[in-house]
Amino acid sequence: MKRTAIVTGASSGIGRECAVALSGAGWNVVLTARRESALRETGSLCPSPDTCMVLAGDVTDEEFVKRLFRETISRFGRLDLLFNNAGVNSPAIPFEDITLEDFQNVMSVNLVGPFLCAREAVRAFKKQTPMGGRIINNGSLSAHTPRPMSSPYTASKHGMTGLSKCIALDGRAFDITCTQIDIGNAATPLTARMEKGVLQPDGHRMPESTFDVAHVASSIVYLAGLPPDVSVPHFTIMASKAPFAGRG
Repeated sequence: MKRTAIVTGASSGIGRECAVALSGAGWNVVLTARRESALRETGSLCPSPDTCMVLAGDVTDEEFVKRLFRETISRFGRLDLLFNNAGVNSPAIPFEDITLEDFQNVMSVNLVGPFLCAREAVRAFKKQTPMGGRIINNGSLSAHTPRPMSSPYTASKHGMTGLSKCIALDGRAFDITCTQIDIGNAATPLTARMEKGVLQPDGHRMPESTFDVAHVASSIVYLAGLPPDVSVPHFTIMASKAPFAGRG
């Protein structure tokens, strides 16, 4: 039986690249994000578009998330992988100027959404035969070390670390594994600004190195293909010259 993956935030960037790579590796892939037209474009890029399912919606909407997993199981019979990739950032502004609305929005998309999706994945993993499955959560280098003026995003990614550890611990007896993949400066439209300069802790701006997002996709395919008796709790992939060790 073909394995089945759900990829959130699959409309562009890392999510799109990973969904296409999983499809190329023989997976059924369920694509979800808010923009249906962009999701369909992702689906058209998949080597096996007939084994891709598009379902647009908001991962912070509990009822949508339940429907996402229900329709995935109905279409493909089981679930083997959830890639919790969807995420947002907020403007780099002084801490005292951050609005409650902006803070809550980042926490909702980056932490509540992954919780809702992981909860439904765990429910599915426990019910199916053979039992089990894999969750990969998109963390960030900011899950370890912050950038200046990044409180909402950094807090959400530190929260993701705790969530990932709890999923791995609570899922251990049920052949459920959880990996947090921390990605630094993968080249996507969102990182194009890095070539012009990124604010550093000492106050100056410096261009930062990026790397081909295809390497993230190949990493996801590798992690997804591991047998259930192998767990990778943490996986960091980054541009070799990106400032991380010693950042701050």
